[in-house]
This record gives sequence, C-alpha cells and structure tokens, in this order.
Amino acid sequence: MRSEPGATRPDPDGAAVTPSAPDAHGLPSDAAVADLADVFGLLGDPGRMRILLALLGGPLRVGELSERSGLSPSATSHALRLLRSHRVVEVRREGRTASYALADAHVRDFLELGLAHVGHTVLVHHVDPAAEPCDPPEHP
Repeated sequence: MRSEPGATRPDPDGAAVTPSAPDAHGLPSDAAVADLADVFGLLGDPGRMRILLALLGGPLRVGELSERSGLSPSATSHALRLLRSHRVVEVRREGRTASYALADAHVRDFLELGLAHVGHTVLVHHVDPAAEPCDPPEHP
C-alpha cells in the first residue's frame, strides 16, 4: 500500500510520523532529500554496512564491532561517529562502558529489506551480485 505524499503514517516504533511538506511535484523538501542522500552515502561503504549488520543482533562495544566487521578499532570508531551523526546508530553508556545499537526500528527495517532484496535478486533473477557487479552510475 502506498501512502499519499505528506500523509501521516505509522512509525515502526509506534509513533505517528508526518514527513516534511512535499513540494509542487510531491517530493520532500530539499533538506530532507539531502539528509536522505547523506544516509544512503553512509550505507554505501562495506565496512559501515558490516557494522550495521552486526548490530542487527543487538548492542555491541567498539572492540566487538571491530572484530566482527574486520575494521581496525580506530576505523570502527570513526564509522560509528559518522553513523551516529546521521542518527543511524545510538550509543548506550553504562558507567565507563559504551555500546552501540541501531537507532530505531526504521534502521532495522531498512537493513532487513535490503537483505531481502539481495536474496530476491539471487533467487528470482538468478543473479549473484558478487559475480556480476553493477556498473557504477554515470554522473553528468
């Protein structure tokens, strides 16, 4: 089911969400589009994606994320700062210990949909994304 642009819709966390008012063409505001593009840009990095996929299992400390993602601890910390600045992950502090978690159900849903899409591509279209990578987009 597709909702009308600007319509209030349920949030995966249970709250009602009203997106910014659409423009004359039904698109979100320039600021919302820019923020979305920034988030998608962050998700385009395989190291950051491995961190997020590791967090699907629940909160983890930097050292655990570093080990699971294959990134150095400093690269992991840098990636987490970027993801946190765009509200994709959140930090949870208990005393001197900090762990990171997915920021909300939207992020979890997005990752799960992405995984389902990759699985669909392999099963239905018989395309292995690793064997047949897409050509990079051309920029004018």
